This record gives sequence, C-alpha cells and structure tokens, in this order.
Amino acid sequence: MSEQDFEAAVAAGLDSVPPELTALMRNVVVLVEDEPPADEPSDTLGLYVGIPLTERDLGWGGGLTLPDRIMIFRGPTLRACTSEEQVVEEVAVTVVHEIAHHFGIDDDRLHDLGWD
Repeated sequence: MSEQDFEAAVAAGLDSVPPELTALMRNVVVLVEDEPPADEPSDTLGLYVGIPLTERDLGWGGGLTLPDRIMIFRGPTLRACTSEEQVVEEVAVTVVHEIAHHFGIDDDRLHDLGWD
C-alpha cells in the first residue's frame, strides 16, 4: 500500500468518527509515521501522546500547550495485515482506539468494549 493510500485510510478512519465526538476533541493532531518510537514495541499500531480531556483542569494549557498527538504507524500496520481491506479496517480501529485515549478511556475499558 502506498503512503498516499495509507494516509487516505487514516483520513477515512477519522471521517468514520461521529462529528459530535470530533467536535469535542481539543488541541490534538493526527499524524502518520512510518515506525513507532524506539521506546515503544515495534508492533505498535498507534499511540496517543498527551493529556486526556478527563485529566485537564481550568489551568490547563494557558495558550502555550503543544497539541496532543495521535500517531498511526504505517510499517507495523502493513506488516500485521495481509490485504489492503484489512489495513483499512485496522487503521479505522486504531484511529478510534487512540481517540478514545484522548477522551480518557484506558486500554482495559477499550478491551471491555471490544476495541482491542
């Protein structure tokens, strides 16, 4: 899958999130990266780096806070999938999973909800 097609899959994953939820996202950017950082497992498909909305208080940010980051990793996703359709599906699940972290939902709760 080309870089452009992968980025289109990420965009489609974002488009699949209800607008009511994306409208609530604050100070977050979604990025496509080739590989996860060296301190993460090599099979990491996505990563949320930031302060979840549930942990922010009235003093948070002050206009000087860098955006939270949701990173979707192309290499591990392509290695984990056997078809383009599977990539598109996995990317959509990964996007939702990482957005859930932005809203303060942890991995245990995501597992309970069937979003592993």
